[in-house]
Amino acid sequence: MGKIPTREEAWELLTRYNQDAFHLQHAETVEGIMRYFARKLGYADEEDFWGVAGLLHDLDFEKYPEEHCVKAQEIMRQEGLDESLIHAVASHGYGMTKADVKPEKEMEKVLFAVDELSGLIWAAALIRPSKSVQDLELKSVKKKFKDKRFAAGCSRDVIEKGAEMLGWSLDDLISETILAMRSCEK
Repeated sequence: MGKIPTREEAWELLTRYNQDAFHLQHAETVEGIMRYFARKLGYADEEDFWGVAGLLHDLDFEKYPEEHCVKAQEIMRQEGLDESLIHAVASHGYGMTKADVKPEKEMEKVLFAVDELSGLIWAAALIRPSKSVQDLELKSVKKKFKDKRFAAGCSRDVIEKGAEMLGWSLDDLISETILAMRSCEK
């Protein structure tokens, strides 16, 4: 069994491979979302694991975009990290990367679903006068979701597939992710 890093160790690893402020903010946002869902879905005892998976999910993206989710596995194995964490991180790119690791556990499905969605929600928040998710509503995100040109890099197919994997409606996934982002907005 490999190591599950502390939050501080995970941050040190992340910042070894990522310096871009946007990537670091995205990592912290997804970490916060994952911690929210761990508590919400009855996995409070696994909150740190869920958070670290969220923090490290794009570990390799900045330096190795063409090998995203493949290089991360290599790096994490070199660090002696636990295979459950490596699987979780790699599975968030299912169907989009060469890793082709399918999300199996509920945590992995949440990570898969919220990664793209968090980008869309954040983009929708930034065009508001408040530039915040605190006053962002479902209907605003749904309107932007339907506009394929808005935040075009955020795959609607992946978001829908994530909701389907979880057995949730798209509205429920979006609403809960907004609440999750409110809980960790800095």
